[in-house]
Amino acid sequence: MAIMITDECINCGACEPECPNNAIYEGGAEWKYSDGTGLSGDITLLNGDAANAESDQEPVDMDVYFIVTDKCTECVGFHDEPQCAAVCPVDCCVDDPDHEETEDQLLAKKEFMHL
Repeated sequence: MAIMITDECINCGACEPECPNNAIYEGGAEWKYSDGTGLSGDITLLNGDAANAESDQEPVDMDVYFIVTDKCTECVGFHDEPQCAAVCPVDCCVDDPDHEETEDQLLAKKEFMHL
């Protein structure tokens, strides 16, 4: 499953530079699929949705750091454990029960984003 940041986040920012997919953003920040990935132009996401990789997307949260589910691979293919959770001083980077994915799905997402 993807990782999410709970509202216990203290906005320290320790998690953001650790993400190999650039899936973590400061609260209120717009984000792009192309940020930190090999994606560009018009893309079809793994769920079948169409998007433009360079288009700004709405923030997921306005108050605390957030993780873009479509970009989170739980660090599968990069590290043995999610790096955001490993560095979080208040343990607010947790499994997102609304977005369960298998290791194969997470690897496919990594391959899709990092051609």
